[in-house]
Amino acid sequence: MSRKLVSFDWAMKKILRQKANFVILEGFLTELLKFDVKIEEVLESEANQENEDDKFNRVDLLAKNENGQLILIEVQYSSEIDYFQRMLYGSSKLITEYISKGDSGYKNIKKVYSVNIVYFYLGQGEDYVYYGKTEFRGLHKKDDILRPSKRQQEDFNIDTISDIYPEYYILRVNQFNDIAKNSLDEWIYFLKNEEIKSDFKAKGLNEAKETLDIMKLDDKARAIYKRKEENKMYKNSLLYTAKLKGRKEREIEIAKNLLLANMDIEFISETTGLSIEEIEELN
Repeated sequence: MSRKLVSFDWAMKKILRQKANFVILEGFLTELLKFDVKIEEVLESEANQENEDDKFNRVDLLAKNENGQLILIEVQYSSEIDYFQRMLYGSSKLITEYISKGDSGYKNIKKVYSVNIVYFYLGQGEDYVYYGKTEFRGLHKKDDILRPSKRQQEDFNIDTISDIYPEYYILRVNQFNDIAKNSLDEWIYFLKNEEIKSDFKAKGLNEAKETLDIMKLDDKARAIYKRKEENKMYKNSLLYTAKLKGRKEREIEIAKNLLLANMDIEFISETTGLSIEEIEELN
């Protein structure tokens, strides 16, 4: 039987920053990025250090792996129409922050992985995991991808030009159908349901099951977490109510226009979803 665990964003803020718990983050990132990730340290970006009003680059967790690469992990619940731009801003600003810390020359630009875990319907598409990287393709020969020279490969320790540029991952958690077909799906199941099934084998999940158990929090931490979850439910309720109110106002406006066009009241009711009594009041 699966046990209720703390949410991943709470864990990132309160638990996963501790070195003893890096194995959980390493497991998640290894399953997602498809190469072994060893975290050297958890950092703070200068965007977070500047001021609380710098909301364009709210980094939930910034990690550096043993190869010096930077990994941003962000959890986002509220819908933002410009979220794609925000992803670009975040990775770009991070690159400039870390090249300004004493490095000289463009060759020392840090590789950035941007991991975005979103709980709203971002963009249009049927999948729940998306990956993006930068490639340069020939305009006349579509299969021709520009490659670094032998000297560039040796000097910069790269195989492809895309190894230099940021890579982006988007996990649209609410699009997941709760059927875990592979180890990454097992992690996404946890991200969505805050539960880990007993037969899950993905890297890091066994440690997460033990470390993130709500019942293992002390009384103060459990009370804070409970209040945070209640606040989240209240906020979702307000958003849902506002959405219904907006929908109702649109239905009333449509009904008024149909009444002006002398349409039948029953037809208007079927079209808008308003009751006959509500439409008669408008009339």
